[in-house]
Amino acid sequence: MGSTVFITGAQSNTGFGIAEHFAKNGWDVIITSRNGEEAQRAAKTLSDNYGVFTKGYECNIGDEQQVIDIFNDIDKCGKFVEAIVLNAANMGYGTDPAKGLDFFTQDVDEFRKVFETNLVWNFTMIRQAAIRMREHHKGSIVFLSSNTAYRVIPNRAAYSASKGGINALSKALALDLGKYGIRSNVVLPGTIKTERWYQMGSKQIVNGTLTPIGDISDYEDVANAVWYFATDMSKNTTGTELIVDGGMSCQLYPEILNELKRKQIENT
Repeated sequence: MGSTVFITGAQSNTGFGIAEHFAKNGWDVIITSRNGEEAQRAAKTLSDNYGVFTKGYECNIGDEQQVIDIFNDIDKCGKFVEAIVLNAANMGYGTDPAKGLDFFTQDVDEFRKVFETNLVWNFTMIRQAAIRMREHHKGSIVFLSSNTAYRVIPNRAAYSASKGGINALSKALALDLGKYGIRSNVVLPGTIKTERWYQMGSKQIVNGTLTPIGDISDYEDVANAVWYFATDMSKNTTGTELIVDGGMSCQLYPEILNELKRKQIENT
């Protein structure tokens, strides 16, 4: 039996980039999305291009029975999910990523939904995967968190808090599941060159000029980090984090923002 990876939110963008990386390397790939047709289309693309077993599933937030049914179906296909990648997320910015959600006016249900997606939904996925991993005494859990768990951005309180929760959850799982041969780690990307990022144009909050390395991450940068944690390359690594943000997190203030601040002071 070949290795199988399960990736949430992998119908497009970063998730699909991660899925493609695994398919290129001969792994079978399971994809979930809120849109079942998109998940199946992405799975077929990978199967056609790389000749691996793939399957796409619709998966809705808060439907634990649907998650159970998906993993039961994977069992019937004779596949063991050796690695699960929790990529799907509620970005917590409402309708405008440049503005986000005002703390004083955002709806409580909107705040709650971010946590339901980024923490509770992930928990239901992980538990089903871990039940199978325990039987094989082998498995890897890889969370996609964010560097904003540590260096927050305006009007994204729910998102940053939920990503901080992911980091803590991963450490808890590393401790609780390690005796079953299951590892848990976190990749923390910064801004990624997604379709949304390109569409924002001049509204982009972060671009390469703000990072020490002079660029922001692409899909392959993130996929390489996920690959490391998912495979035996990191067989003795658990409960840890890897930041992939071009060095954005290592500086107190980006140089360009320092220059803007100095100009403001000069003009007062």
